[in-house]
Amino acid sequence: MTVAGMGGLLQGSVSVVAGGSSGIGRAVVERFVEHGSVVEFAANDPEGVADFERELRGAGADARGSVVDVSDPRQVGAFMEGVGRRHGRVSALVNSVGIQRYGTVESTPPEIWDEVLAVNVRSMFLMAKHAVPLMRTNGAGAIVNIASVQALASQQNVVAYAASKGAIVAMTRAMAVDHGHEGIRVNSISPGSIDTPMLRAAARGVSPNDPGGVIREWGSMYPMRRVGLAAEVADAALYLVSPLSSFVTGADLRVDGGLLAGVALVAPAEVDDAGGGPQAE
Repeated sequence: MTVAGMGGLLQGSVSVVAGGSSGIGRAVVERFVEHGSVVEFAANDPEGVADFERELRGAGADARGSVVDVSDPRQVGAFMEGVGRRHGRVSALVNSVGIQRYGTVESTPPEIWDEVLAVNVRSMFLMAKHAVPLMRTNGAGAIVNIASVQALASQQNVVAYAASKGAIVAMTRAMAVDHGHEGIRVNSISPGSIDTPMLRAAARGVSPNDPGGVIREWGSMYPMRRVGLAAEVADAALYLVSPLSSFVTGADLRVDGGLLAGVALVAPAEVDDAGGGPQAE
């Protein structure tokens, strides 16, 4: 990562990244500082936050990390109050916080349902609630909420996760409608499988001895024959908060390697003149 002296699309901006110490959020922080933004990031991992802040500052970035439970209204309020006190405004907010829990509607305990919705949805509501007034001070702003392709099409046994991601996309649309007249744009990104610590943990659950092989197998199911990289999602976030997307709001951008472009049915190698073979309706 090269930062010192580098300008870019976000020069002079102040960005906030929730979930910024690992995975997609970490890649977003790196990309934003590379493009000239001051960045404040929040995460619940004290060691990860401290190490990443040290790395960023060592590279010449104007970045600050804070340990925050972003599902807690008091902690989010205190964090955003500090951002406002230090900078007086916010140009961009990226919400990249999420947990994955498994279960059907029958097998998922209510406390797990509440945990997933609190971390994945409530946190984004709280961060945006405090960011909007600081964007109004800024005269404009951009919010990006990281959702998932599972907002649009679901695998089995992830009812709470899928519900939370669908809620994020719907909330994004509502926020875009409510705040567009203030110059505040709100969009979401729905990634497919991205090589992050969360994906690696899921792969280890399938094969503790060969998680890389599991990830390669998952990637083979994509039209692009691989899973995505966190940096590729960060590039999409950069586009959505930059002037390059100045007339884009209320949109959901799929970064999924073509996963949802096709259907699971496979036609036979040869079909008759009537176009026989399995069809999706």
